[in-house]
Amino acid sequence: MKPTPAQTRRLRELYRSAGWPCQDSLELELLAAGWLERLREPDGRERLRLTDAGIQAAVQGLQGNRARRSAHEALVERTARELQRAGRLVWTSLSLRAGLPREREPSPAAEGELIEPAAAPPKLRWLMCQPDVYSLRPSSKPAGLEVAIHEIKVSRADLLGELRRPAKSAAYAALSGQTWFVLAAGIAEVDEVPPQFGVWIAHATHFELGRPAPQRPHQPDHATWLELAKASPLRAPEEPAQQVLREDGAPTPEEPTA
Repeated sequence: MKPTPAQTRRLRELYRSAGWPCQDSLELELLAAGWLERLREPDGRERLRLTDAGIQAAVQGLQGNRARRSAHEALVERTARELQRAGRLVWTSLSLRAGLPREREPSPAAEGELIEPAAAPPKLRWLMCQPDVYSLRPSSKPAGLEVAIHEIKVSRADLLGELRRPAKSAAYAALSGQTWFVLAAGIAEVDEVPPQFGVWIAHATHFELGRPAPQRPHQPDHATWLELAKASPLRAPEEPAQQVLREDGAPTPEEPTA
């Protein structure tokens, strides 16, 4: 049996700690699987320790995590290169601050004075997020920037977990004019992604457009421009030079190597 990501995290935490029990459902699963054992201290307190099978399960989970990260990083790079070929400036590994609206709060009023909530200045709640791929078109006109965020998903569980976090999706909307999900082929159908997102399907050799992303008016704020300036866009890959052609139009054969 392969451990889930949550089980792998708990096994690692218990391995690094003194092993004090939490007595929750996750701990029960690990005990029932034989990955944990209970130890009783001389003073009567109980501790938990990984069994040999538990250590193997933790290693198996770590190897799975590394494989998912490698697949994710590879698809991030492919997406970035595809956007660069389209003439866009591309950033990865950014950490951006998104301002999200929250319920208005009544402003302080003088004694006996009533102020309608609508008159209070809007307040924002701030959320830090790290878009997988952030890009824009080099344009002298703000409307021509076409700021976009592409979120990379290589597993179905990761996609469903993202869709259960509406605040993160709202942060992407606050930071871009269009938001895309880039899905590894086979993990989900296009209709499973909400209509406010565009969809790319990443096949082994090419990208397929599943659905265009709706365009929203957007201009990056001052804080975002500072982060972009500090990070610098990814360097475009050097394309191989065209072969020299002979007078008859055929490519010149390469010189043999010594």
